[in-house]
Amino acid sequence: MRHVLSLSGGKDSAALAIYIRDRVPEMEYVFHDTDKELPETYDYLDRLAAILGKPIARTSPVDTFDHWLVVYGGMLPSNHRRWCTKMLKLKPFEKFVGEGPVINYVGLRADENRVGYISTKPNITAVYPFQDDGLVRADIIRILEDSGLGLPPYMEWGRSRSGCYFCFYQQKIEWVRLKERHPELYERAKKYEERSELYGEKFYWCQNESLAELEQPARMEEIRTNWIASQERNRTRRKNVPLVEILGGLEPEDDQHLRDGCLICSL
Repeated sequence: MRHVLSLSGGKDSAALAIYIRDRVPEMEYVFHDTDKELPETYDYLDRLAAILGKPIARTSPVDTFDHWLVVYGGMLPSNHRRWCTKMLKLKPFEKFVGEGPVINYVGLRADENRVGYISTKPNITAVYPFQDDGLVRADIIRILEDSGLGLPPYMEWGRSRSGCYFCFYQQKIEWVRLKERHPELYERAKKYEERSELYGEKFYWCQNESLAELEQPARMEEIRTNWIASQERNRTRRKNVPLVEILGGLEPEDDQHLRDGCLICSL
């Protein structure tokens, strides 16, 4: 029986790896590299490997995102057609584990009720240690802080999820911050939108607004203003905020838009 934990570069899977490290010493850690990740993700995984005391295996798809984009007729992925998760995350994971019996450790917390894209191969049994042990968001932050790893560095500039830099599940404020922090990656994402028209389909990562429109100074300022106002409304509605959340600079609402995401990408 193999024990495998997939890492996305996110806080929950990283915390689970640390939490389970001494309980399952034979654990295999694996990261499925899409070649479209943020540089902060790679740095975070390197630091995590040092804490775990063993290497993190990295799988790369035999065929790249750009290859599959051609195969799918130039159809960029969206929440209704998540071929990116299937071909760049799920398939490499299933190839990595093979056909023998495997226990797959998943970092879903006890305080969330979301579903996502995980393998259904009969030889893979998923287990949820955080849910079994009743660990919630504050516990996950505490595990990361106590280990010295801390939260993923991309959260410092306002991104709430791991995964590809052009992930269609991003909020508009996250696109604004990507533009500010990694303008070269923003430009690459914009080029994908522009090329989609060559295949007869106009596609926007933000569904109803192109990145060319979103990056206009007045529009970016409007998005910032709206986001600040929404955060203030959330704070006024909340009572008894745990100290760990205040110190972590996070809001539970930051996780709301992740619930429809892909578990293997964003945990």
